Amino acid sequence: MRATNTIAVRLRTILSCGAAASVVAMAAQAAAQEAKTDQPITDNAVDEVVVSAVRQTMQNSIAVKRDTTAIVDALSANEIGDLPGQSIGEAIMTITGATADRGNYGPTEVSLRGLGSFLSATTFNGREASNGSGDRAVNFGQFPSELFNGIKIYKSQQADLIEGGVAGAIEMETKKPLDYGKRLLQGELKGNYNPYQKRITGSDPWGWRGTASYVDQYELGRLGEVGVSLGVQRNQVDDPAESYVASNTWLACNANINATGNCTEVTRAQAAAGTPFYLAPNSITFRQLTAREKRDAIFGALQWQPNDRWDVNLDVEYSKRNYQEDRHDLGFAETRYALRNVQYDDEHRLLYATGNSTLQSVSTLFQREEEYVGGGGDFEFRATDRLTLSADISYSQTTRTDLTRSTRLRTDPLDIYGVRTAINNQRIPFTYDARGGFAPTLTVDPRFNLDDWSLYSDDARLTREEEEKKDRIFAARFDAAYDLDGFISRIDAGARYSRRRYTTYDDLVTIDQASLAVDRAVNLACRTNFPQSDYLSDAPTHSVRSWATFDTLCQFRNYLGSEDPGGSGDTRSVANADVTETVWSGYVMASYKGEAAGMPVRGNFGVRVVDTSVVSKGLRAELDVVNNSDGSIRLVETGAFDDTRIKASSFRVLPSVNANFDLTPKTVGRIALYRAMSRPAPSSLAAGRTITLQDGTDFTSIQDAIGEIVASGSPRLKPIMSWNADVALEYYANRDTILATTLYYKQFTGGFIPVTIDEAFVIDGQNVTVPVTQTQNSDDKSHVYGAEFTLSNKFSWLPKPLDGFGGKLSYNYAITNFRNHDIRLGDVIDADTGAVTGGMIPAAGLNGYSKHVLSAQLYYEHGPLSVQGIYRYRSRYYQDFVGGNAQLRYIDGGDVFDFNVQYKLNKKVDIRLQGLNLFNEVKIDSMPVPGSTRNYQYFGQQFFISIRARL
Repeated sequence: MRATNTIAVRLRTILSCGAAASVVAMAAQAAAQEAKTDQPITDNAVDEVVVSAVRQTMQNSIAVKRDTTAIVDALSANEIGDLPGQSIGEAIMTITGATADRGNYGPTEVSLRGLGSFLSATTFNGREASNGSGDRAVNFGQFPSELFNGIKIYKSQQADLIEGGVAGAIEMETKKPLDYGKRLLQGELKGNYNPYQKRITGSDPWGWRGTASYVDQYELGRLGEVGVSLGVQRNQVDDPAESYVASNTWLACNANINATGNCTEVTRAQAAAGTPFYLAPNSITFRQLTAREKRDAIFGALQWQPNDRWDVNLDVEYSKRNYQEDRHDLGFAETRYALRNVQYDDEHRLLYATGNSTLQSVSTLFQREEEYVGGGGDFEFRATDRLTLSADISYSQTTRTDLTRSTRLRTDPLDIYGVRTAINNQRIPFTYDARGGFAPTLTVDPRFNLDDWSLYSDDARLTREEEEKKDRIFAARFDAAYDLDGFISRIDAGARYSRRRYTTYDDLVTIDQASLAVDRAVNLACRTNFPQSDYLSDAPTHSVRSWATFDTLCQFRNYLGSEDPGGSGDTRSVANADVTETVWSGYVMASYKGEAAGMPVRGNFGVRVVDTSVVSKGLRAELDVVNNSDGSIRLVETGAFDDTRIKASSFRVLPSVNANFDLTPKTVGRIALYRAMSRPAPSSLAAGRTITLQDGTDFTSIQDAIGEIVASGSPRLKPIMSWNADVALEYYANRDTILATTLYYKQFTGGFIPVTIDEAFVIDGQNVTVPVTQTQNSDDKSHVYGAEFTLSNKFSWLPKPLDGFGGKLSYNYAITNFRNHDIRLGDVIDADTGAVTGGMIPAAGLNGYSKHVLSAQLYYEHGPLSVQGIYRYRSRYYQDFVGGNAQLRYIDGGDVFDFNVQYKLNKKVDIRLQGLNLFNEVKIDSMPVPGSTRNYQYFGQQFFISIRARL
């Protein structure tokens, strides 16, 4: 049980927030009394204050949900900047069934109905948006909520969505300036306070954020009218974090063998025969880091209506994020070496062991620059009173460039002065103990002082790695709508073309330094005090409190004479990706409205067709065969590469039907039947192959010399397909009240399973066929059963002043038998024979799938004062690594509590106080089975205070 999860801690946190809110409330009431003496408040003015941003947003969201023909949940604000949260991701998380992955800088990728983000489709002003992560999920953290005023989530599909996902489709909207209909000049200055930052020596816990927006409309005489809008933001904050993290590769170790070196691996066949095993990582790291972020965002739009037939909308979006991490790592480099006294449980989770490992102090400066550019034009023409034609053209590009400079110093029998250490060995005895909870305790031999710089004296290595990911989308769309009289009220048809290209390169330069004299000089020159106090003090158990740290750039200067030695000049790598995806799609949809058996009914039905082609280019490392004198051979890398090109395609037909019944004036019933698809991530379609050579030098054949060939992606992966059925019942008591429930079912036509496919390679002129393990779609049928519940109400039925309370409660429950198998330890299928070899560990479910997702909001409004608390819970879920499922990773469930306090000084000025992650929630993930802790990360609470003015 985590220390931060105790009821007492949660109650204290909530009470402290209540106390803070009370202070603000008392100050607000005092200011209100002064305002009364200066200027009487008319009844009209009181009405405008009472319907505050929180209540108005909930009313708008209820109205949008009721009026749509599909099953939709929405978040809609009258005013720009009234959506809750610091990013659009936090705003989306208040919508029923929506949740997100969280990091030290807030939510990023959003999941719907407890299903993974890769099963959702996201559009920005109706267009697909690019991403720097290599998947299709939009990084919502880069979009400030202050510049949006509407979000829709389509839970059911309709034909005109074209690219709707299996879990749903997210539509983000900025306000069109003519539709907004009034002038707005708004500015907000926000201060950020991060208590965790106070633990960093000599740092300032304050950051800031400034936002400005402008909307206006102009009459152009005979040229009609034009509207313009512009929004800008600068965000500059620090985000420290502390963590424990194990390697991304976990192996099954033979529990019957006390290894003298690395533990002996157990194969699938041996495990099936009953060989006992436990799961252990290759390495373990304790990390302390300070993150600094600066983000600029600009959003602009122009709307022109030359007459009542034309509506032209042009928009552009730009976001640039500079992010830097100063990392200090204590690494246990060989956590599978000489393991003894092993204890493990029935799930093969390692609970206790003693071993020996080389220790290393690693200093890293990580810098990321991420730039997003998007925009396009939308043109609508009312050709006749019945026929409307529209076209849209857009471009979206994200470029993410990472530069990592890292230095490593390792332990040795001798210190930097050439004196033998107390251990007198490169490998330091240690104890691993995970019996006390989620946070494993690692304890080193007390003779070794972790804080002694002189003990990190060997194997100096400097690395410079530059990685770029670029995602570009060009899309064009044409639609026609024709209004009819009668039961069929409208026919819509359209077509869409998109071309997406995802490319990466990875340039790694490694420099080893063997001079002990140089090591000693740099060690002495670049020492730094451990930069943080109370390291991991929030963890329930911890033994590592500090270690010897060094200044990264100082080490580069003293070793190389430069802080940046530059790249290799050759960016070719088997890790590179070059994926081009071309999509042609079209749809026809009929909308209807009338009566069925005397009951009002409305909805739509239609079909969309989607044709996808993929071309994936990659590199394979070339090898030469060297003949030994005894007739055996060995393989050596040549440094050259062979090009490979893999093509794949798919064609899908997606029908859909939505029917909505007005059962009573306040009750709506909905039925939706549809087929949906979600494509694999672009990074999962990479074509590169990495050839690992066996240890040793003497082999009789090339096949024996090759250890394994690992695929960096699977270009032949097909979209995930599902047949879906939704049934909803919604009761609208009044503008403030909704009680809704939705039952849904999804049948998938396959999961993901590792498969061995024979591929041909040319090595030194010889044709060699080697089985390559990669991921493919399985033929298994799987399903999801789920239920959503929403209750929203303004407690106006309570006596004053309690009638100022209101709230919203939403919950999603889902169960699934979808299977994702671990490539190294799970089931594997032979592509030629179809034979399945059973795995050693259980399969995971859908990527991002959580059984339980809960969101609860409680707000209180009284005059100019508004207080809101938002609680979110998500149960454990499986999450792929970007680029493919190498091994299974599970993210522990967690609950997060945020609050907002707003006070309107007058009609034009308000002040706000916001607090995020008040439960001090820790992020924990396990690998490759639940409960086998791979990582835990603390990043603390954040507070914001702001003043906003509207003119």
